[in-house]
Amino acid sequence: MTLLNSLLALTNFRSPFLRTLVPSIGLAYAVQAGVAVPSIFFQTERFYDLSGSLTYLSCTALSLYLPTLRARAAAETVSAGTAALPQFPSLLASLVSKGGVQAWNWRQVVLSAAVAIWATRLGTFLFSRITSEDGRDSRFDEIRKSPPKFLGAFFAQATWVSLCLLPVLALNSVPATTLSALPFLTLTDVIGVLLYVGGLGFEATADKQKSQWMEEKKNKKHNEDFLTRGLWGKSRHPNYFGESTLWTGIATVAAGVLMTNVGQSGMGFSGSLGARLGALAMAGVSPAFVTFLLFKVSGIPLSEKKYDKKYGDRKDYQEWKKNTPMFFPKL
Repeated sequence: MTLLNSLLALTNFRSPFLRTLVPSIGLAYAVQAGVAVPSIFFQTERFYDLSGSLTYLSCTALSLYLPTLRARAAAETVSAGTAALPQFPSLLASLVSKGGVQAWNWRQVVLSAAVAIWATRLGTFLFSRITSEDGRDSRFDEIRKSPPKFLGAFFAQATWVSLCLLPVLALNSVPATTLSALPFLTLTDVIGVLLYVGGLGFEATADKQKSQWMEEKKNKKHNEDFLTRGLWGKSRHPNYFGESTLWTGIATVAAGVLMTNVGQSGMGFSGSLGARLGALAMAGVSPAFVTFLLFKVSGIPLSEKKYDKKYGDRKDYQEWKKNTPMFFPKL
């Protein structure tokens, strides 16, 4: 028996929903553990952020393709290689499909693509930034010296990926044949997609403006100590606002499915009020966790503390801070 078949057998739960959800979350910890070992050995965080993006991509892909992998493995076992194996659904064809035996529901493909676009953009941006800074990140100055703490940082990242991805993994874990009973388009689909597109655009624009500002400063085109132009004149943390918004959009689309009778049936839930609230929590934990991290852990607090320490006694800094909202952009 191959390693793949062993893993498929180990996670062959009675519930089709759990058969996909559990391995997809488990993969996050496996990938992070695999990257942690050489990182701890060489005491480098160069690939930490990049591994986070790769974990997003691999877990999302597994949640999409695992049901077909199981079907192919089962067919191979029964037919001993004499019959044609089930084919993987077409991504393009599924974009206009409600779902079925040979196609995903379009929401599964669109949300998976939304995660892939975000993870690829952010991963390449962060990897480029740390490469330009000689592979060092000040957050790891003390952590990298302690193997247990460094390993904890990688497992914390696996938890971050799992919680952020939960609405997408949950949606992908509902059989596409079940999702075919849904209407093709709903109000939550429209609202969710618009929130994602707007949030991603806001985040990407803010990052681009800051990168351009830093490059201009490096080339001595200005002598400003902090950025107050563009979106940074509308919000002190426009990139974080965009981040929270895009995950809210993804959660909105997922919640619009998981709370319906179709979604409840696909997850094996009872459809009671408690079950529907549980589905809402499963989708909502993503933007809630992201926003909590940004407000209380590694986002806004670190940035505000850093700039307050450097420029807190300057009148121009105090003026900008007073007149510019911390998170929600001013009109």
